Amino acid sequence: MYPGVRLSSGCLRTLLLAAVLTAGSISTAGCSLFGGDDDEPDAPVDLPDFKSTIKIKKVWSAGLGDETEFLRLALAPASDGSRIFAAANDGRVSAFEAVKGKRLWLSKTGLQLSGGPATDGKVVVLGTSNGEVIALAADDGRELWRKSLSSEVLAAPAIAPGLVLVRTVDGKLTALAIADGAQRWFVQQNMPRLTVRGTGSPVVVQNVVVCGFDNGKLAAYELADGTPAWDTLLDPPSGRNEIERLADINATVRSVGDDIYVVGYGGVAAAVALESGQTLWTQEVAGYGGLATDLENVYVSGIGSEMYALVRQTGSELWKHELLKNRDITGPAAYQSSVVVGDFEGYIHFFDAATGKPQARVRLHGSRVTSAPLVVNDLLYVQSDGGKLAAYRQVAKK
Repeated sequence: MYPGVRLSSGCLRTLLLAAVLTAGSISTAGCSLFGGDDDEPDAPVDLPDFKSTIKIKKVWSAGLGDETEFLRLALAPASDGSRIFAAANDGRVSAFEAVKGKRLWLSKTGLQLSGGPATDGKVVVLGTSNGEVIALAADDGRELWRKSLSSEVLAAPAIAPGLVLVRTVDGKLTALAIADGAQRWFVQQNMPRLTVRGTGSPVVVQNVVVCGFDNGKLAAYELADGTPAWDTLLDPPSGRNEIERLADINATVRSVGDDIYVVGYGGVAAAVALESGQTLWTQEVAGYGGLATDLENVYVSGIGSEMYALVRQTGSELWKHELLKNRDITGPAAYQSSVVVGDFEGYIHFFDAATGKPQARVRLHGSRVTSAPLVVNDLLYVQSDGGKLAAYRQVAKK
């Protein structure tokens, strides 16, 4: 993230903070970058040697635009099943044929894109660092509308029937008309003075939109008018200072059936009932990068790049490992029988979903992979901060 500087995991977490410092100062004791000398910088672990048990083939790759290293943006590919849409910070948005990678169109928006895209197959929606939202036609990339909001968009929007839902970094969740970008409603949560950079995307489930906030709350709102359905405090903030009291929910929540799965920076992963917001189980796991689910398990990337698998029904730990400790991994993706993450050197790691054992490793590019991989049918799509997009497939070993 910061070239030429080796950081302890505590320092890295401190420097990931987007400070809203209106007064006072934040203690960084223990962080040698700021003069503390009571701990040594923790270098990323060396990658372990292992014998590959699955074979991963690169199917196609393409360039998206300029490099965005160190910005930690929420740019990740999206799909309607037959096409892949992806964007670069320099404003370029591309559509590709999903299987063969043929570029279908390229739109140069001229905006500083920072979140998205999202698509319903008819429109492609993105957010910018300047708080704008832009909608493009999915068929040819022509601009349909743009709308200015109150602050930066650091998460992909969500699309519901007739609506685009956008989470901005000031704690607002805004519903826009998908036809013309007109505001339909908005809600806002109180923000703490200090937060971790980034936000989770809103998720549409049935007739509500569910979103996590920087105050540690998980909330659901009626799609029709933004009426609160419920909110729940995932983990009450505690600690001696504002850093220790960080409780952000930056990982996009996941849903399976009538249950919502969430992880917070403060140190709790939980299952929550969609209907009521009632907590079904909790587990002590601190996550920043994200989580993924399949029918059996919940997979979490920890704030120190630990990896966890939790049993979905009970929250009990299935496995945990630190094979990628301090490698600043992405959120996970569940792909076939694997859990997949990217890291700060552009490597993509495949682990057995049942045991956590390494299965394979490939490298997309020399630059960081910030966003979790995307799974569409039998292909895995990964975007690097260096402006590269690639599709991978697991193939039979000869």
